[in-house]
Amino acid sequence: MKKLLFLCLLLVSQLSFAQKADNRYFELRVYYCNPGKLDALVDRFRDHAVPLFKKHGIDGLGYWIPTNNPDNAFYYLMAYPSKEARDASWKEFGQDPQWQAAAKKSEENGKIIARANIYFLKAADFSPKIKPSKAGEMRTFEMRIYTAMPEKLHNLENRFRDHTMKIFKNNGMQNVAYFTTIEKDPAEQPKLLYFLAYKDEAAGRLSWENFRKDPDWIKASTASEVNGKLVAKVESVYMKPAEFSKIK
Repeated sequence: MKKLLFLCLLLVSQLSFAQKADNRYFELRVYYCNPGKLDALVDRFRDHAVPLFKKHGIDGLGYWIPTNNPDNAFYYLMAYPSKEARDASWKEFGQDPQWQAAAKKSEENGKIIARANIYFLKAADFSPKIKPSKAGEMRTFEMRIYTAMPEKLHNLENRFRDHTMKIFKNNGMQNVAYFTTIEKDPAEQPKLLYFLAYKDEAAGRLSWENFRKDPDWIKASTASEVNGKLVAKVESVYMKPAEFSKIK
């Protein structure tokens, strides 16, 4: 009887753990502004877009501006219950008279956005809980995108799950969120996209120096690449959160 009770409790525990998986549909947008228009875009987000996102069921999680920003870029991360909910929310948002009026007024002196990149994402099963930050000092964030070697994404994810995240933490790097991209072509291998946070950019760069020299990292990376490299390309950008960002 006790053994049966134990098995039941274990099953409930496992089911409870499984339900904690973040199955939301995520979207990261990068807007590249025309020269001199970044401030106007930030103002439009703060005063109009962010409140209207909330009205239409778009959960705006993070808004960031790169620390080195020659392309006048603005990054933001959103979450939805599903892809269908995402599509419905953006349709409603685009048709909202308040938004149409605000967008028109903000561009009386010229178009703000020159181009945009959009990434659709799903949370990795090893990602920390993706939620608003607690009150405290504004941090500096780093977004990194890894293009894995062909057929190596699974190995890369395992290395992050089993080793990299822990070694990051040991070197003062805060694991914020981990995703894989949802590619238009199902045959195309997804990318790993993730966010780290630091006290400031200098602290982040020092942490990376220490990380690369860490014996645990050297051991884990060497063991994981006995059959070849895992990563083909790394992209990185340091960013500061906007004052209205939930994650900061």
